[in-house]
Amino acid sequence: MCCFVLQVQRCLQSTQPVPAARLPYRVKLSAGKRYAWCACGHSKKQPFCDGTHKAKAPSISPLLFTADKNKTVMLCACKQTKNSPYCDGSHLKSEKIKQEAQVRKT
Repeated sequence: MCCFVLQVQRCLQSTQPVPAARLPYRVKLSAGKRYAWCACGHSKKQPFCDGTHKAKAPSISPLLFTADKNKTVMLCACKQTKNSPYCDGSHLKSEKIKQEAQVRKT
């Protein structure tokens, strides 16, 4: 029984990030404050980490960063950005691919 539970738990763990939302989060950052951006997509406190990755995606750690000045930024929600934690428009590319696939199916 113990081995079965362990195997099921491993199956439920992610090795790839999951999108938390379709659009980025607009966030006001405070100069000098440290943040932990959720890189796995499982956090209930998006776009920030709440520790859920420890159980659901232990191989994916949050990105720690410190704001250099007070500013409003767009933080990635699709988890596909090449400029973590900031949105680089990757969600637009993945949405376009999905839309094109839908058009081809019909």
